[in-house]
This record gives sequence, structure tokens and C-alpha cells, in this order.
Amino acid sequence: QVQLVESGGGLVQAGGSLRLSCAASGRTFSRYGMGWFRQAPGKEREFVATISYSGDSTYYADSVKGRFTISRDNAKNTVYLQMNSLKPEDTAVYYCAATPQYGGSSYYAGPSRYQYWGQGTQVTVSS
Repeated sequence: QVQLVESGGGLVQAGGSLRLSCAASGRTFSRYGMGWFRQAPGKEREFVATISYSGDSTYYADSVKGRFTISRDNAKNTVYLQMNSLKPEDTAVYYCAATPQYGGSSYYAGPSRYQYWGQGTQVTVSS
């Protein structure tokens, strides 16, 4: 069982930056691939990024590539999403998710690959 708690969301102007954190419970965090997804009002949940359980492999959605960076600190049981050059279209509730598989590749871009989800944190980018 893994419990996930996101934080770091907020209101930011276009072009600004935010760093989201996702703290995980449990002693086996390093055995879970992790992902970030987002969901805007009236839209389906959308893949953002994924990282392998060792942290050596990452994969991004085209819409955020070059602007967002996913990373993890297994000693702190935490995964991060650094978001730079934010755009109004990045506005959404951001969720982190955990899979007991490797993570970090296009195979993990689908929500069904993940077993555990956080409650989400709101990110609003004003123009």
C-alpha cells in the first residue's frame, strides 16, 4: 500500500515556475515507478511525465517537454515536478501516481498503468 500526497500547487503568472512535490508513505518507494498527470475542467486526465524507480529513466508528454522536469529523491520518498515557462493551458489539477513496475517510458503514459493516486493539487496559470 502506498499513500501519496501532493503539494506545491498555486497561482502563477504565465512564464513563471512552480515545483510540485509528491510525498509517499511506505518503505518501498524506491520500488515504484512514478508519474504525474493533470486534469483540466471538462477534459480527460492527461499524462505529463514519468520516472523509473531508480530515477535513471524519464519520459514526457510533448506538450511539456523542455519545460517540465520530473525527478525523485528515494531517501525522502518524494517525487518532484519542476515546471518552468508555464502557460495558461497548463492550468489543471495535477496528480501523482505510483506503479509497482519500472516506470520512466512511454509504456507508462496511460493512467491504467498506475495503481495508486494522490488527491491532486491545483495549478492555475494566469495570462
